[in-house]
Amino acid sequence: MKKEIRYVSADEAVSIVKSGDHIHLSSVASAPKILIEALCRRGESGELRDVRIHHLHTEGDAPYTDPKFEGVFFHQAFFVGANVRKSVQSGYSDYIPVLLSETQKLYRCGALPCDVAMIQVCPPDKHGFVSLGTSVDATLAAIECAKTVIAVVNPNVPRAWGQAMIPMDMIDIFVEDDTPLREAIFSEPDETETAIGKYCAELIEDGACLQMGIGAIPNAVLAQLGGHRNLGIHTEMFADGVLSLVEKGVINGSCKGIDKGKLVSTFLMGSQKCYDFIDDNPMVAMMDVGYTNDPYMIARNPKTTAINSALQVDLTGQVCADSLGTKFYSGTGGQVDFVYGASLSEGGKAIIAMPSCTKKGESKIAPTLLQGAGVVTSRAHIHWFVTEYGAVDLYGKSLQERAKLVISVAHPDHREMLDKAAFERFGPHYHHFGITAG
Repeated sequence: MKKEIRYVSADEAVSIVKSGDHIHLSSVASAPKILIEALCRRGESGELRDVRIHHLHTEGDAPYTDPKFEGVFFHQAFFVGANVRKSVQSGYSDYIPVLLSETQKLYRCGALPCDVAMIQVCPPDKHGFVSLGTSVDATLAAIECAKTVIAVVNPNVPRAWGQAMIPMDMIDIFVEDDTPLREAIFSEPDETETAIGKYCAELIEDGACLQMGIGAIPNAVLAQLGGHRNLGIHTEMFADGVLSLVEKGVINGSCKGIDKGKLVSTFLMGSQKCYDFIDDNPMVAMMDVGYTNDPYMIARNPKTTAINSALQVDLTGQVCADSLGTKFYSGTGGQVDFVYGASLSEGGKAIIAMPSCTKKGESKIAPTLLQGAGVVTSRAHIHWFVTEYGAVDLYGKSLQERAKLVISVAHPDHREMLDKAAFERFGPHYHHFGITAG
């Protein structure tokens, strides 16, 4: 039976927060802005101390990371997004290293308490269900484990299907808001990104099941797939780039091993068009991150092709994707989940793609990773590596063979430096290998 909702103000809702509480915020576009603002007003009152705030990437401001709240709020991120990066790097906030697939496990196994879950949902339907819309990820686990669940009911939240649907009985306090969801608009790929997109697209076979993140390179890849057939989506997130391919019938999920015909994701961010696309769309299944990012579930789809990015790659194939030296820039995310899952998939391909140089012209391919840099994908896990200069398969290759292959797709201005470093590392026999990009 559908229960009656009694709405309260955001300030009344956050009055239940106590010093020492752990709070989970729903992610990306679904970050509950009105509750965040009310919580910060309460923080300014001097009533609260040592409140921990957890979430994945969120769009919009993160005012609880302001240095003025030191001792009041301590933000511990599962992923370091642009809005909290400065705070984490300066020590006012912190980062919890965790595989994206296991963010939900932190709550469910009790490694991390959840006293209050602050979420955003669509208005209830006639059956008494609401939808988490664009953010299921670890939010569903937080709801299950929280002592108190506060939900912002917002008509702009899309009514997404899958595990995004939850009964109203799981919610304790309701707040109304009609603030539009924050949109993420991405720039058009430049010449370098387009070249990377073409090399990646050449590796994608008809009938493949895709995982890729957001940004210019994934969009560049998707732009090259108009002539492909029967592609599927099983991913941690997607954005606007997939929509035109769905409309053309290129993405139809007909060859998937599980969830045939469905686009499976755990969160998304994009334009209003993207949010409208998932609204009441049975083709889209928004699922718990423990499902989408389980490598063994990923592997059940044949030809899973996972495309992930990097900040730096060394000559042996070690991939740094979370930090610039000792400064954390993002997080482990789902890269390991999908690299491993794709490698287990029948006919699958795990791809690491990045520009060969930074915007300043420095080589992103290095003799060794920067001191303090974190290895996200190990040299034992990497398969395909792509830059604007080509695609090389490192799987099954020895260290010296890998060095030659990696250097072959480096920027020409840096190949001599890298070759010299490889010679110094491996000795005079290194030059016996004559290897070029695939």
